[in-house]
Formats: sequence, structure tokens, C-alpha cells
Amino acid sequence: MSTALQWFKSSYSGDEGGQCLEVAPTLHTIHIRDSKNTPEDGPTLQVTPATWIAFTACFK
Repeated sequence: MSTALQWFKSSYSGDEGGQCLEVAPTLHTIHIRDSKNTPEDGPTLQVTPATWIAFTACFK
């Protein structure tokens, strides 16, 4: 079984690059990173699914 995260670019991110957000949802955690970073060279932020839902609800 693979434990590698599957990262997805935010629908709010543009195609120009430079200011893109990526998320990798798992059952208990939403991982968030700057798209210019990889897990090996940059920080990530982890929040609960409930926190992510509350955060994204602000943009609807």
C-alpha cells in the first residue's frame, strides 16, 4: 500500500504559476503546500477536514 500523498492544484490558482496552492486530502488530514515546494524541500500545513470545510466556505 502506497503512503505517498496525491497533490491537487487549487481551482483558485491561475495558470501563470508563482502563487499556486496544492492540497492532498487524506481521511483525517488535509495537507496544504505552496506548489513550488515538494515534501522534501518545503513546509506543509495540515488541518482537519472540518477546518478545511470551514475555511473554504468563506469563499463561496
